[in-house]
Order: sequence, then C-alpha cells, then structure tokens
Amino acid sequence: MAVRFGYTLMTEQAGPRQLVADAVRAEAAGFDFEVSSDHYFPWLSSQGHAPYAWTVLGAVAQATERVELMTYVTCPTIRYHPAIVAQKAATLQILAEGRFTLGLGSGENLNEHVVGEGWPAVGDRQLMLVEAIEIIRALHEGGLLDYRGEFFQVDSAKIWDLPDEGVPIGVAVAGERAISEFAPIADHLIATEPDPSLVSMWNDVEGAPTIGAPARAIGQIPICWDRDRDAARERAHDQFRWFGGGWDVNSDLRTTAGFAAATQFITPDDVAGSIPCGPDLDEIVEAMSAYWKAGFTDIALVQVGAESQQAFFDEAAQPLLEKLRSAAA
Repeated sequence: MAVRFGYTLMTEQAGPRQLVADAVRAEAAGFDFEVSSDHYFPWLSSQGHAPYAWTVLGAVAQATERVELMTYVTCPTIRYHPAIVAQKAATLQILAEGRFTLGLGSGENLNEHVVGEGWPAVGDRQLMLVEAIEIIRALHEGGLLDYRGEFFQVDSAKIWDLPDEGVPIGVAVAGERAISEFAPIADHLIATEPDPSLVSMWNDVEGAPTIGAPARAIGQIPICWDRDRDAARERAHDQFRWFGGGWDVNSDLRTTAGFAAATQFITPDDVAGSIPCGPDLDEIVEAMSAYWKAGFTDIALVQVGAESQQAFFDEAAQPLLEKLRSAAA
C-alpha cells in the first residue's frame, strides 16, 4: 500500500470559512486526504478558534471532489451520544459520496467537560467507547435499534438516510490495552506517535484487519513551515507548545488556562526540538519519515498557524508532497 499524505483542518486555529477555503487549497495542492479535529476548546487561547467540526466537514464535502475526509478524532461518549454520531456520520458520508471515514477516540477533558457529565477514568472511557462503536455499527446496519449497555441506552432508534458504502471507522489507540480492545472492532488504526510496536501489536490481535491490507495506520505530525525560521519557531511556541505534554497530560487538563500553566516553562527551543520549524523541506520529510518507517500507511501534517496557510500552499505544499512521495516510494 503506497503511503498517502494528508492535510489537517485544525479547527483550533482557524475559523470555519478559512477551514473550508484551506480544504479546497489542500485538494488543489495534491493532498490525498484531509482530517479534521473536533474540539469545543482550542488547546491554547492564542489559537483562538473552535468551530463545530461537523458543519465544517459538511461544507468541505460539497466544496471538494477528490480528497478523502476524516474526523481526527471525535469522542462519541460524553459531549455526543453515539446514536447522534451514527446519524451525522451517515449524513456526512452521503454528502461526501463515500469519501468519509469516522475517526473515533476516548476524548479529552478539555472538550468533554462542557456538558457537565464529569470526566471518567481512562478504563471507563475505553469501555464507553466500545459500547459507542457497537451502537454506531448497529445503527449503520439499518433497522430499529434498542440497546441497553452499562453506559448507554438507545430506544427505538433508526438512521433513515444511510450511505450505500457504509462508514468505515478508525480508532485512536496508544497502547497494548487499547489495541487489544479496539483492533477487532475497528477498520483502521489512528495514532499520534510513530511507534512501530503499535502496528505490530495491532496485526497480532486475532480478528483485527491487517495494517496495509485492508486496514490503514493513520498518523499525524505538526510542522511549522515558514520562510523565516525564527518566525516559525515563535509561532510554533505560541500556538503548539501544548503538543509536548503527552497523552497522559493532554487528556486530563480541563481548560486553556490549564494548558498555559502546564507549558509556561517550555521554550521555543524545546518546541523546535520536536516540531520541524522553518523553510527546510528536507527537515520536514525526515521528521515525517518516522511514520512510514514505523509501518504507517497514511500521514497527515498540521501546518501551525492560521495566518501561515496561504503562504504554505503557495510556496511549500506541492514541492513538499513531491519530496515526500519520492522518499516514501
């Protein structure tokens, strides 16, 4: 399976109209797919945005023709009931004419706390996600669903507009426990670390679809391209220093103020050590290569900073894609 390269619609750093425009530009530049975050809050106040991802994706589905689309990722357990996620995923798949994949995860406190239902322990969050996937799968099969689980109840629900292609599901995993739980019930693996053990553990799980055929392993990496390296470093520090906190920290912090406090001592040098910053496309290729070397089939980049997107598309996107495809071949 040839490595595919994607573009991230980062809802935390741009408003809805720009996100749709950027999606069109990304398709024109030659990206294979586009993923969208699904947030109620930005990570840091300096990012400044959090539009409703599903409305944006509906508009993107109509504004684009070729690129595949994906949520990266939606939590279908607290802020959204899984029956509602099943309905909107089916609708989006129809609008996208089969180009949509539903990416799911167990969520972050930052986004899920807003409905006042509390923040469960990680074990419960994973069990909730299992039930949510069961509900979504059942509703996408058609018919009337009654469901009684430990966490969710569904009463006489039916999705009336179902896509002929169905809706493939990717699940975000970060360790052996999650992989053993979700690999047999997912179509694709999602991860934010280029860890080859994730792919090998997934492929070792009985009943899991094999990465490479037919399953995909979908990763993501932030970059901060800019003609001015110093400007790139400052922008990455201002808007993306939260990235180095790791999943254990990032999933539990509740507000942008919490992320600001947790990252107050992180320097621009620290950020530049983990995010490629500046005009060197070969540096970006080297950073992204860790994913295909780890067995990932799909890699989405995040270009940091809403104000930098136009210059990135005008000057860097196409030559970067050429270099990436050549290096990954």
